[in-house]
Parts: sequence; C-alpha cells; structure tokens
Amino acid sequence: MIEVSNISKQVSTAEGTLSILDKINLSLPAGESLAIVGPSGSGKSTLLGILAGLDLPTAGSVSLNGQDITAMDEEGRAAVRAGHVGFVFQSFHLLPGLTALENVALPLELQGDKDALKTAAYYLQRVGLENRTTHYPRQLSGGEQQRVAVARAFACRPTILFADEPTGNLDTGTGEKINDLLFDLNKEEGTTLVLVTHEYNLAARCGQRLVLAAGRQVEESAIKKQPAAKKKAVINAAVANPKVQGSKY
Repeated sequence: MIEVSNISKQVSTAEGTLSILDKINLSLPAGESLAIVGPSGSGKSTLLGILAGLDLPTAGSVSLNGQDITAMDEEGRAAVRAGHVGFVFQSFHLLPGLTALENVALPLELQGDKDALKTAAYYLQRVGLENRTTHYPRQLSGGEQQRVAVARAFACRPTILFADEPTGNLDTGTGEKINDLLFDLNKEEGTTLVLVTHEYNLAARCGQRLVLAAGRQVEESAIKKQPAAKKKAVINAAVANPKVQGSKY
C-alpha cells in the first residue's frame, strides 16, 4: 500500500523559493488504483516521482508497503524500486537494438532470473504480441511499442505500478486498448496502480483520484457510480477552482 503524509516540495530559483507541491496526503490500499489529475504544471509528475522514490520531498513522508522511502538514501530507495515498483511512461523507453522479447527480458536478466526469456514470452503473449517477439522497436507501431513496455513492467511482478501519461503518444483507439490492458493486468495480478493522466475517462476507471491545482490537493475521494457527465463536471470544476477541498464523489 501507499501512505503519504504532508508531502511538500520546494525548489530555489533566482526569484526565490518556488512551491511545487504543498501538503499532499494520500492513502491507497494494496491492489487499488489511483488517478492523479490536474492541469499542466500542477505538480502531477513531480508527485509521481516522489511516490516512486525517484525524488525526495522537502517535507513529509512516503511509505511503500510499510517502508518509509523518504528516510532512505538513494541506494535504499533503488532497492525498494527494484523489488516492488514498475513503470510505464508516455515515451516507451525501449532499447532500439533489442527485440521485443529481449526488451521485456532485460530487467529480469539483470535480476538474475534464469527463466527471463520464458517469462518475457508469457507476458508478450498476455499483451497480444506473441507473434512480434523477434521484432525491433522500429518495426512496431506506437501501440505495439507501448504494449511491450506494459509487458516489461508487469513481467517483473511489481507490487506497485506507476504510469505517467501512458497513452499520451497514442491515438484514441489504441490508447483505450492500452488502458484496458493496464486495468486487466492490475486486476489479475493484484498490482497497485497509480496513473498520471489528463484523460477523464481513464481517471474515472480508477478507484480513487487526486486532483492537483498549482501544487495543492483539491480533491481526493473514492469514485462512486455517478453519471459520466456529472463526474466529469466535478473534476473540471475542481481543477478550475482550487478552493474546492473535497467532493462527495
């Protein structure tokens, strides 16, 4: 699970101190899903980086599966990431000189997994690419490359998966298929899923959402079954009005 307490992030600039995040709180049970939403520049990616232990907050704490990663040095945080965390990014980050199978197998091989190729083949089959295992990234479409990236993330069996705008570089139809894949694997593997997204439809599929505006938390709540248009209006209103601190849905 993920526990966040009063996370703040400030940086020094020539004009003075810039506040990127201000007192963010969050509790996400294991196996659940969270969407972090808000306008550009609201601090979404910074928060994701802190949750994943890629960056440290100025104040506050982050606990992943009972471990306070903000109290660790970089080596300790890297060990937690290696053992528990997976990533899917907007840019696919595939190695061009490796086939789809090799790209998925690489992190497993680095962990000393003797069955890395077998596991990689299994997850490529899970994402519908069993016939593309020997193809290089340049031979794959954008959607296929992202499916390889999803297979690579899940192949390491992470307890927590972080996805930063995972469908931002894809057309709508392909993006929806990737979203379906993420949630199917999230459910089947029991992986905690944390998404940064601008897409309302994707955010609405998550069990919780956290809305940021100018670095401030303007909403965090479980999504209840409401008409899609009504839920969309709530999110839009919260982003437009940072004074709104909560919602009944």
